[in-house]
Amino acid sequence: MRVAVTGAGGRLGRALIVALEEAPFTGPMGPIAWSRPDLDLDTVTVESVEAMIGRDRPEVVIHAAAWTDVDACARDPKLAMRRNGEAAGIVANACARRGADLVLISTNEVFDGQRTDNRGYRRDEPRNPANAYGAAKAEGEMLATRAFSGGGPATSPRLAIVRTSWLYGPPGNDYPAKIAAAALRARAAGQPLRVVRDETGCPTYAPDLAEAIVELLAADAITVTPARLAIHHLVNGGRASRVDWALEILRAIRLDVEVVEVAGSAWERASTPPAWAVLEPTTLPSGEPMRAWREAFADAVPGLLRSMGSA
Repeated sequence: MRVAVTGAGGRLGRALIVALEEAPFTGPMGPIAWSRPDLDLDTVTVESVEAMIGRDRPEVVIHAAAWTDVDACARDPKLAMRRNGEAAGIVANACARRGADLVLISTNEVFDGQRTDNRGYRRDEPRNPANAYGAAKAEGEMLATRAFSGGGPATSPRLAIVRTSWLYGPPGNDYPAKIAAAALRARAAGQPLRVVRDETGCPTYAPDLAEAIVELLAADAITVTPARLAIHHLVNGGRASRVDWALEILRAIRLDVEVVEVAGSAWERASTPPAWAVLEPTTLPSGEPMRAWREAFADAVPGLLRSMGSA
């Protein structure tokens, strides 16, 4: 199976390339890495993506390229819509026209995060984004769905939307790295570390998400036959508040600093993140869920410690 990955230089893109290189179904040539300048979210066109598909002949395209700076998206919602909404629609249209399956990576932020029943968002719940990043990603989902909605035989190209929550992992500059850096500054200044208490989500390790996507591809379960569209919620098991996660980070790196819990409203930022970022997870073909978030984070700790040592 020929698989192309957009945004191959990003957090998830890198993890996908590694996971696909180890997957026997990609063959001796391995995955196809598309990054800039192959695919620039600001300038991409249907014709340019069709040309890449014609050149490299992937059977599946995983569209992981995105503008994930949520605060920057809030400051420039028009650009966010171009990069995360319109560009996704362009890639989807090109894939549908050239007969390639598409896996579109999306986010919990297509939901407003206001639910209070302590349940994760289901795959079939209506989208209701509360910020510019979520609105653009929701538009990308809708445009991709429209591109693949023409019907046709069972052999027609298929679309899968994969949503995740609180993604982290190499190359860093993620929540664990930011908490570690902030904790070091707080300790040096003799001050407590302030952490948001009223945001809850599913910390998800990028290599684990990549492996789950590869498992779906390997089992030909990215869409449920005979449907040509599926939505998957792929997250590490369990849930955590920002405080829970920060305390686990500090414990893992053995950094002793006082933690003070504060409301999210105490932080001045351009975007308003969903307070409830929990997704009800998809059952994988193996029947096993993705592992618990604490277990996954333990695998990320050595890299975090190395980055702290080189900072």
